[in-house]
Amino acid sequence: MGRTNMNFKTLAKLAMPIVMAFAAAAPSHAAQPSAQPSQKLLAPDNHTLLLIDHQPQMAFATRSIDVAELRNNVTGLAKAAATFKVPTILTTVAAKSFSGPIFPELQAVFPEQTPIDRTTMNTWEDKRVVDQINKYGKKKIVMAALWTEVCLLEPALSAIDQGYEVYIVTDASGGVAKEAHDMAVQRMVQAGAHPVTWLQYMLELQRDWARGETYGPVTNIAKQHGGGYGLGIIYASDMFKAKEGK
Repeated sequence: MGRTNMNFKTLAKLAMPIVMAFAAAAPSHAAQPSAQPSQKLLAPDNHTLLLIDHQPQMAFATRSIDVAELRNNVTGLAKAAATFKVPTILTTVAAKSFSGPIFPELQAVFPEQTPIDRTTMNTWEDKRVVDQINKYGKKKIVMAALWTEVCLLEPALSAIDQGYEVYIVTDASGGVAKEAHDMAVQRMVQAGAHPVTWLQYMLELQRDWARGETYGPVTNIAKQHGGGYGLGIIYASDMFKAKEGK
């Protein structure tokens, strides 16, 4: 009996630090609904969208994603940004002499904007682009580009170096090979970039289906560019008069 009591006391002493550690790690208060958007979430007013080199010559060599899918995705991304009035910068490289004009469907989303045409592969080395970014004054930057391993990676790393919080839209970007795209994404993530997809981006900005002013435009973009999800919206609406959030 004496030995059993001693063993129990010894185990209790050993277990006490573990119990204390778990107690210290537990939340000090109960979770509550967010009154304000998390600083980690994208919102219409906290970032700039930078679309880089979505041009024919760059698309011809893209192999990490089907070009038709790429065009669909970047157009959906652009329409989402326009719907939420996100400050957006369009930029091209050697449009007149080599790479061709920006995708027409992308230009159509921002018909009044003339893309900034560069010679440098790193967008961040063009003063006109950086001046525009400074003018908007947002510390978060969302980027998509062709190619991922050059024209996305270089400005993403440059922006991170200067203290910006960078989000990369992986399915609105493409590389000359899947490995080139994947390794570039991995390198950017290791440096601190946050990978997102275009549909995720749009739904993160909407966040609440009760936001009626953007509900219609968002679901329309999904119908046009959201694949099976968009088809599901069409089906539910036509067959059952269904509506998200209701």
